[in-house]
Amino acid sequence: MSEHSHDIHTEGDHEGMSKKKIWNVFFVLLGITVIEFIIALYMVPHGIIGYHMANPIYIVLTLAKAFFIVAYFMHLKFEKVAMVYTIIVPILFIIGLILVLTNESHHWVDLR
Repeated sequence: MSEHSHDIHTEGDHEGMSKKKIWNVFFVLLGITVIEFIIALYMVPHGIIGYHMANPIYIVLTLAKAFFIVAYFMHLKFEKVAMVYTIIVPILFIIGLILVLTNESHHWVDLR
């Protein structure tokens, strides 16, 4: 073995989180939060956007923030299988819960 034997990673294999990348993600999260505050504190009270439109926008923006947090700060962006399991498994449990609750609600309606 030579003196320089070490693990060789290609650049796309596992990129580390540099300070620049951390600040970029921070400013993306800050921007999304500012947009949420503008909608909540200015646009909705002044009637520019109604509640029926604001709620789906909040959900989408919150999911975007959750993606950035999970992908970069929990380092799952660099682990594709873990990222898939982190997203797919809870979705399957939520779908199962919805099906069980729907079935249970029909039971209670039929008792009336």
